[in-house]
Amino acid sequence: MLNGFHHVAIICSDYLRSKAFYTDVLGFTVIDENYREARKSYKCDLALPDGSQIELFSFPDAPSRPSRPEAQGLRHLAFQVTDIMSVIDSLEQKGVACEPVRVDEYTGKQFTFFQDPDGLPLELYES
Repeated sequence: MLNGFHHVAIICSDYLRSKAFYTDVLGFTVIDENYREARKSYKCDLALPDGSQIELFSFPDAPSRPSRPEAQGLRHLAFQVTDIMSVIDSLEQKGVACEPVRVDEYTGKQFTFFQDPDGLPLELYES
């Protein structure tokens, strides 16, 4: 039986820029960070206070991910928040643009989207 998600893996184009975004802007904590010489690749384990993790990878010459128009595959990564407006204000103060807040027609919950430095679609979903 599945108990939940352990981590989501993300391959970035600029390791230092993405690491700064996920730590300084979104507030993830670095658990472990390794440079794998044989692969010319970084692997950085990042965590949120609830234990949710992102594995941040860099690979030389990794192809771009098609995002718009929407391509098949993982559509977006959604973060659960308590107060969506305060998180949006914090992101915008750090230079991250958010789309207008919408309301989920089925749950009545507020949500919005923003992007990481590589254009990966990220969502805030108010619980």
